[in-house]
Amino acid sequence: MDSINHNQDEGNVENLSGNEAGQKIKELCEKAKNCFFCTGITHSAEFNTRPMAVQKIDQDGTCYFLSSKDSHKNQEIIADSYVQLLFQASTYSGFVSLFGRAIIFTDKKIIEELWEPLFKTWFTEGIDDPRISVIQFTPDTGYYWDTKHGQVVSFAKQVAGAIMGKTLDDSVEGNLEP
Repeated sequence: MDSINHNQDEGNVENLSGNEAGQKIKELCEKAKNCFFCTGITHSAEFNTRPMAVQKIDQDGTCYFLSSKDSHKNQEIIADSYVQLLFQASTYSGFVSLFGRAIIFTDKKIIEELWEPLFKTWFTEGIDDPRISVIQFTPDTGYYWDTKHGQVVSFAKQVAGAIMGKTLDDSVEGNLEP
């Protein structure tokens, strides 16, 4: 059976690597702001997932989070540093799945850079709370699904395709190798 991708007149697969991959990761993940942070993906049949807010994303797709040193998540990363992040930037586009490694460290300068006053909800002693740690996630590989020209054009092409009985899809997807 042929893939739906073969039914389109225009190509919709674009694999990205290096700087292009990093830029796509940064673009889509910044739109999403939050992700599902999955741990225990190589050591157990059932991995653990929790929502997390990304505090910073570098040009190469490296993501930074603040986390409590005594959290289950941190303990799971210590046991197995492989992590999967799942992002959804909007209802219809901007999906990203990233696989890579996480490290945990405490660097006061980075904590200060990432800190927001609302975090006092979790770190009750504020920016100097001794439980604060930084999780740095570096992607090894990933996959994305997005639109080429934005949601309005994508929707218009879908409607036109439905009327014409033809696949007119403005989507683009591909591998990410930062």
